[in-house]
Amino acid sequence: MNQVSIIIPTFNEAASLERTLRQLGLLKPAVKEVIVVDGGSEDETIAIAKQVAESLHKQLNVQILDCDRRGRGIQMNYGASAATGDILCFLHADTWIPDDAAAVIQNTLADPTVACGGFISLMTGSHTTRWGISLHNYLKTYYAPLVFKPYLFFKGLRLLFGDQVMFCRQRDFWDCGGFNEALPIMEDGDLCLKLAQKGRIVLVNRIVQSSDRRVARWGSWKATAIYLYIGILWGIGVDTNYLKRFYQDIR
Repeated sequence: MNQVSIIIPTFNEAASLERTLRQLGLLKPAVKEVIVVDGGSEDETIAIAKQVAESLHKQLNVQILDCDRRGRGIQMNYGASAATGDILCFLHADTWIPDDAAAVIQNTLADPTVACGGFISLMTGSHTTRWGISLHNYLKTYYAPLVFKPYLFFKGLRLLFGDQVMFCRQRDFWDCGGFNEALPIMEDGDLCLKLAQKGRIVLVNRIVQSSDRRVARWGSWKATAIYLYIGILWGIGVDTNYLKRFYQDIR
């Protein structure tokens, strides 16, 4: 069975990282390794990662890497270059996956026609579940490629985003050049476009939970409007460096 390496890019994730790592210690089957790639955190992120890694060393192989450049695509490529698993899984520090996630990932990629997969993301907070935003995120996996890349949609393209916990084979990832490090956002959508040349991209019928911190800051209507605006402009080819100004880095 192919082994899974989980890569977590971090920057000031002290509020979320401990819970995420401890949950990964419950995975059955266990993953081969978890690689935390930090981009220069100014809070307790690294200290928390080291503490949890030590306490879970019998259940979970956690590596902590310092990346001298910050950026999700940059950090995820750095982690992928250190990974030894056949399968790469990219996980945000504020996202929690089911205990059988490794088996789900392995079973999905056992189909040679599938190049990449992701989960259904349910956005939640301490007091609420963001059903509307979560439904929109689910639907855009399908409608975005149908509208902007209809030819590829019917060949199996689906657009996945970071909070959907993307996974793919390591060899396919590098054959496609990995994440485009020049993109400040939408590096996940860009990777989907490249991996679609290798096979189908699928959304598995399982839930992961992601923090609603950005929606909590913006409000549901503003968040939906920003997501739509960025998605439409990216779909028609607008430079992501322009789009980044609308996408605040919220911790």
